[in-house]
Amino acid sequence: MQGAAAGNLPDMTESTDTKVTWLTQEAYDRLKAELDYLSGPARIEISQRIGAARAEGDLKENGGYHAAKDEQGKMEGRIRQLTQLLRDAKVGQPPAADAGVAGPGMVVTVDYGDGDEETFLIGSREEAAVTDMTVYSAQSPMGRALTGARPGDTVTYTAPNGREISLQLKDAKPYAG
Repeated sequence: MQGAAAGNLPDMTESTDTKVTWLTQEAYDRLKAELDYLSGPARIEISQRIGAARAEGDLKENGGYHAAKDEQGKMEGRIRQLTQLLRDAKVGQPPAADAGVAGPGMVVTVDYGDGDEETFLIGSREEAAVTDMTVYSAQSPMGRALTGARPGDTVTYTAPNGREISLQLKDAKPYAG
């Protein structure tokens, strides 16, 4: 099921799919409100600003016009991003059956082999706005390597700098918000 809405929480049996963007209901609602604002009142406001700047005359040297057009482009990009994100998002809690298996929506603890441990959420960067916990994307190299791993498993991934990094999964539990 795609694009879940409030009160219609999907089964999270696909929570280990790295293409899934897992969101809490709170994050989904916040992003939906942002999309609604950008698609409505914000579009009207930027259109009015462009119209007012256009009325000032020569567009070649009109800084207000160019700034408003740039802002409009960024806003339209964010609208496209939010539309796709919300369309593909899974909303709700991962199923209890996935407890112990790393994947989207799971809080994992890893050991980097030198005794240095880190606990973080595998989820969407949009979740970072609603949690104090570090969030790594399931699509990141580390997120992809960890997805499907169980405690005790050692995984290796290639970091963006080309370095091979191995880590051991210590724990994986559903994110409780």
